[in-house]
Amino acid sequence: MKKRPAVTIDNFDLKILQLVQVDNMMPQRVIAERIGLSPPAVARRLQQLRESGVIRKDIAIVNETAVARPLTIIVHVTTENERLDLLDAMKDRFLRSRQVQQCYYVTGEMDFILIVNVKDMAEYNEMTRELFFEGGNVKSFRTCVSMENVKTNGPIPL
Repeated sequence: MKKRPAVTIDNFDLKILQLVQVDNMMPQRVIAERIGLSPPAVARRLQQLRESGVIRKDIAIVNETAVARPLTIIVHVTTENERLDLLDAMKDRFLRSRQVQQCYYVTGEMDFILIVNVKDMAEYNEMTRELFFEGGNVKSFRTCVSMENVKTNGPIPL
């Protein structure tokens, strides 16, 4: 894994991060005006925050309904065996699945929590066959269908 340069985050960086978490397309000159720095200083700081991994990715958040993928499903997965090679294989399956939007390896009664996006229950059914039944090492899974996505992709409080 490529080692990223260390970065010290100051109050200006925190202000920049607060703004770009809400609107990553905000022009650097507007950020500069709001926080009291020059646009070149903002550009340098953004570049450093990206290179250091503080800003992990610049993405667009798509409206699921607009692209005919309206169902968000939360899945609690319990494993049969917690052997590291089997857990790693499951993590890899979840990472490769296009429907799995988020994956958390957790403590407690279940081992994984998945946030899944599908167009319909037929697609979800097919996904469960691939990930849970054919993939193996799944003792059980519990499905919760979101009736409304009230808050998603919220900014990290800084």
